[in-house]
Amino acid sequence: MTQRLEQTQAAIQTQQLATLQVAVAKMVELSVAELENRVQDEMLDNAALEEKDNDDFPVNDHTDNADTDTDNDAADDDNGDATPTDDNAYEESEFYGSEADAMGDYFSADDVPDYLQQRADEQRDRNELQYSGSTSFYEELQNQISEHDLNEHEREVMEYLIGSLDEDGFLRKDLESLTDELAIYHNILTDAEELERLIGILQEFEPRGIGARSLQECLHIQLTDPERRTPYTKIALEIIDHYFKEFTGRHWEIIRQRLELDEDTEEHVRYLLTHLNPRPGSALNEASTPSAPVVMPDFFVTVTDDGIPRVSLNQGDVPELQVSRAFADSLKQYGKGDKKLTREQKDAYTYARQKVDAAKSFITLIQRRHDTLLAVMRAIVAVQRDFFINEDDDTLLKPLTLKDIAEKVGMDISTVSRVTSTKYVQTAYGLYPLKFFFSLQFTTSDGDELSAREVKAALKKLVDEEDKHHPLADEALAAELKKQGYNVARRTVAKYRDMLDIPSTRLRKIHG
Repeated sequence: MTQRLEQTQAAIQTQQLATLQVAVAKMVELSVAELENRVQDEMLDNAALEEKDNDDFPVNDHTDNADTDTDNDAADDDNGDATPTDDNAYEESEFYGSEADAMGDYFSADDVPDYLQQRADEQRDRNELQYSGSTSFYEELQNQISEHDLNEHEREVMEYLIGSLDEDGFLRKDLESLTDELAIYHNILTDAEELERLIGILQEFEPRGIGARSLQECLHIQLTDPERRTPYTKIALEIIDHYFKEFTGRHWEIIRQRLELDEDTEEHVRYLLTHLNPRPGSALNEASTPSAPVVMPDFFVTVTDDGIPRVSLNQGDVPELQVSRAFADSLKQYGKGDKKLTREQKDAYTYARQKVDAAKSFITLIQRRHDTLLAVMRAIVAVQRDFFINEDDDTLLKPLTLKDIAEKVGMDISTVSRVTSTKYVQTAYGLYPLKFFFSLQFTTSDGDELSAREVKAALKKLVDEEDKHHPLADEALAAELKKQGYNVARRTVAKYRDMLDIPSTRLRKIHG
């Protein structure tokens, strides 16, 4: 009996952990504005959750430091606020200008003159920049190729597979057609076995479900995502794999009977299945619209006089939260156990307990989001330190993949991907998406690692300095790059030339 009890307890803990991971992953994806709305909605829904009274609970006034020592960074990721709280709202900041310093002379916000408040607001608004660097559906997927250990041939095949996806993210072509097209039109030889293996890798890309050959396979892929693991995932997979016809026909009475599901289990399984995305490509298509939305930075990175990058998290107008004292007092009053409770008192105690537990869980989620974001940003700054301390010189960026950061911070690569795919960082010189700091890796003839960005810079320099009466062909450019230690193929040179908007040899030639 004792052994069976211990096994059951361990299973429950695993389920709770998986549920927490899913909740944290969703929280991490929220922007500052979305988090503000999420917190306000939660406070409206849960009376046990309230804004912390800073008079009774003072907030520490500090920022986060990010040194090159990543071990120290990982130990400190519970520090730091992004923007000033009520206690230090008018602290001098290079992002809010001298107006913030002047406003600090007043006792409270009500005493600040309107003209000074307006100037400070305008300074803050200038940090909400329009970022027009949108990427297409296919570019979003191509950027994820570098997260996998593929050789040049495999990358070319993977790029073709991505280009063969339809707007819903499905791969409708069969393996034979793909093999023939690659050989005839691109002189790339492959076989069904290699294609199947690379399609399997493609199906690990975000959003999950990309590269599926059918709706059934698409839903199966999403359910095998570790971050979707719940106590009901196994049953949901069985339905998709063995009762797909009944599922699409909404014959739940048949499914319920054959799997012997109780009402509660069926409700949870149906919720899980109906929240899968049958068109995973649509998520990227919507995200890659050509409009230039207003972007609020999620992080600020400043450099001290000692040359140390400092990272702070932008909390926006998100208040610091606490459990309501009234609800906490109710639990103490009814939970003493020294007197018998009436029916109404028991109901009140149960209600208060549920609300307090939900409030504590939400506060924990907010803190986990805070810690996760800071850990990832710190790790990026630690690797790309030279970029930040040298006025955002992008030639100093080092090769970096999501896998590198995941290993540094001890997180799953999908979690790091969720952070870097939607977040922005503000420096003194510009606003950058976190994806900007990741690039492919090449190895020089001396064995040194360098980023694709450095290869592009070398290529651009060669073209700028070439004799325009006798411009270099792609083969010649590849040969010149090889002399400099950059082992890149002619096809790679052609691709980078297109990305840099460098015309072909014929168009670069000056006659006469």
